[in-house]
Amino acid sequence: MQEKIAECDFRYLGDENVEQELAELNPYGESPTLVDRDLVLYSAVVINEYLDERLPHPPLMPIDPVGRGRARLLISRLQRDWLDNLQNRLAAGQKLDQKSRKVLWDGLLAMSQVFANQEYLLGNDLTLVDCYVAPLLWRLPSLGINLPKQGKRLEDYSKRLFARRSFQDSLSEAERELRP
Repeated sequence: MQEKIAECDFRYLGDENVEQELAELNPYGESPTLVDRDLVLYSAVVINEYLDERLPHPPLMPIDPVGRGRARLLISRLQRDWLDNLQNRLAAGQKLDQKSRKVLWDGLLAMSQVFANQEYLLGNDLTLVDCYVAPLLWRLPSLGINLPKQGKRLEDYSKRLFARRSFQDSLSEAERELRP
């Protein structure tokens, strides 16, 4: 939403009234849920693709079908390989185990090589793929994951993402506290 410079009203879970509203709108009671006039959407993937079509500027999905397919596949892999596991553990109040931390560490190091010739994950333009990986990168220090020298390109990429005003504006107070 911040990248699209769209006006919106965010409500965070924890307030009983918000949770009751959410239960009425979404059969799974999950976040995020988007209400746009008479339309209610849930699932981050569905919401993000809808917003990219509804608010086409700036585009966050590649304009060609092959590029969009690659973006969708990478988002799916990020969700399946890293994000779902991390979100489930954090929601349950658990820390990452050594095996999960190692899988993430190895994957991030491999990803670092992508930035030898491009600014973002799919090229030189920010896409939804970058929007999915940015919150994970923000949380690395709090997860006890420190990258070695070979991860410098990934760290530089992270700094580019974190410097974006849209990223800074999207952080909740709790997220801001994850980094000094």
